[in-house]
Amino acid sequence: MRSILLVLLVLAGFAIFNSVFVIREGEQALITQFGKIVGKPISEAGLHWKVPLIQDVRIFDKRILSWDGDPNQIPTKDKKYILVDTTARWRIIDPVLFAQTVQNEAGVRARLDGILDGVTRDIVSRHNLVEAVRNTNTILDRVNAKQEQSKVAAPDQVGESDPPLLEVEEEISGEIEAIQVGRERLSDAIHERARTELTSLGVDLIDVQFRRIAYETSVEGKVFSRMISERQRIAEKIRSLGKAEEARIKGKMNRDLREIESNAYRKSEEIRGRADAEAMTIYADSLGRDPEYYSFLRTLEAYKKSLADKSELIISTNSEFLSFLKRQEQKG
Repeated sequence: MRSILLVLLVLAGFAIFNSVFVIREGEQALITQFGKIVGKPISEAGLHWKVPLIQDVRIFDKRILSWDGDPNQIPTKDKKYILVDTTARWRIIDPVLFAQTVQNEAGVRARLDGILDGVTRDIVSRHNLVEAVRNTNTILDRVNAKQEQSKVAAPDQVGESDPPLLEVEEEISGEIEAIQVGRERLSDAIHERARTELTSLGVDLIDVQFRRIAYETSVEGKVFSRMISERQRIAEKIRSLGKAEEARIKGKMNRDLREIESNAYRKSEEIRGRADAEAMTIYADSLGRDPEYYSFLRTLEAYKKSLADKSELIISTNSEFLSFLKRQEQKG
């Protein structure tokens, strides 16, 4: 009796053990019976039940997963061979469809390799290299803004010897290739096309990004050297543009300085003229009131200036210059 009871307890424990399964956070599950999916997907974390022995549980990840592609050599539209390394984020949104099409993560990663690599190659090869490298035309926008400023500048602010600013700027902008799409929109195009294909696998492709773009080793050094020389040439032109701007500013400053000095000289002469006129008026007024006293003061000033220490004068005794001295002697 005890043996039968022990067997029953063991069987009951085995049945319970095979009937209970745990779903953790970030997981979802499907229950299969003889290989066929039964019921709806289970996405809530916790303890769940199944029929022992005849039903199995398949666990799938519910979190956002990453995919890293292998760098592939791709020819661009302008015949530049580059290595493009992409990365993407994805998740399982329909576990039933996922299990029916790709079975597991290994299967979906194989499909991701084929789909994303193919779409990336197709889209990158339809555009020039600059579209995958740059995302904006910021450098061209700056040059164009500078051109607009130069166009609206007053003509008299630029001297005849100043460098042709617009010609330099247009030459710089002509060497910088403008982008029409850009790196971000290329990533979006890859994402949209690949997402459509992956939806049929029960997978949602969240985004695709270029992780690295590089030239193949055999031409990388030559390409970098050419890029450096081009940037240096553009930098020299930008420096010449700065020097031209410096010359324009200094020329305007010198013209303003000459104008300020001219106005100051004119005002000083006007003030001096008014002062001389006012002095002459005062002298004339004092002369009119007492000519003899005014003549006496003027004569004393002349004595003071001409009869300095150790000075010698040879003049006649009848000179009018000594008239006041003679009067003093006669009075004495």
